[in-house]
Amino acid sequence: INWLIFFSLFSGLIGRSWAMVFAAGGFKVKLYDIAQQQLTSALENICQQMKEMEKSGVLKGALSADQQLALISVCTDLKAAVEGATFIQECTPENLELKKKIFGQLDLIVGDNVILSSSTSCLLPSKLFTGLKHVKQCIVSHPVNPPYFVPLVEIVPHPETDPSTTERTYALMKKIGQSPVKLNREIEGFVLNRLQYAVISEAWRLVDEGVISPTDLDLVMSDGLGMRYAFIGPLETMHLNAEGVSNYCERYAEGMRLVLNTFGPVPEFSGETVQKVNQALSEKIPVVPKVLDARRKWRDECLTGLAKLKTQMKSD
Repeated sequence: INWLIFFSLFSGLIGRSWAMVFAAGGFKVKLYDIAQQQLTSALENICQQMKEMEKSGVLKGALSADQQLALISVCTDLKAAVEGATFIQECTPENLELKKKIFGQLDLIVGDNVILSSSTSCLLPSKLFTGLKHVKQCIVSHPVNPPYFVPLVEIVPHPETDPSTTERTYALMKKIGQSPVKLNREIEGFVLNRLQYAVISEAWRLVDEGVISPTDLDLVMSDGLGMRYAFIGPLETMHLNAEGVSNYCERYAEGMRLVLNTFGPVPEFSGETVQKVNQALSEKIPVVPKVLDARRKWRDECLTGLAKLKTQMKSD
């Protein structure tokens, strides 16, 4: 199938990254935005990133940077943008009214074969898609930022989404080299953010109660749990840390319950602790655009290296 992927860019970061992922998979991509200037700078940015990655040998896919760039075109007319498309990925800011407006417009101009997918990280499909005549074709495909370096995609159906929409989206994500997971039903925060917020919540409480400093807390994750979680999840960790999950529960359930019962209420994320954490992190990484950008670039290089290592290990 000649998939044409449409993106609504606006802030652009997720849209650009998605465009690169699909082009790396060999698909035609049409980037849409209301502002031509936004599209021009998006193309320049994509070109620069692809050339840099090709130079350092980390460009994804079997095609060269030039071949991938040739697959990406831009458009400021919505109707023209979606013509011939079979998969549409929306990437507007996290604003329910804005997203509903875009899907309302799309609902009027797409056929019965097109998948309408949203990159939302927290808006429930039932809030986004209810009332659309093409609701059976609607789905959330929530990437992890940046999707080019972090392959997970959470696929979340609306209660009325047709199972074939879920299956087609899952197959497409696999085809472009992402790691899709299917949620059987919608839930606030989906799965990734629920797990992330549980970690942030306990991290915050431990710093708030003076148990550990903010920098040491981060070290517990980066040089402790995170090392393991880069390759295996919490359930497999249980399985391997005993003679299987049943044995783990026999050994450790009582201790886990004991500890979990001492967890405090959900933090407010305000007041003195914000200042304390902010000060510690700002000493390490000053809140200056240039410094933050350099640190993000370093993070993305680390993620690229890790992704490369994981791919090698799978093929071994």
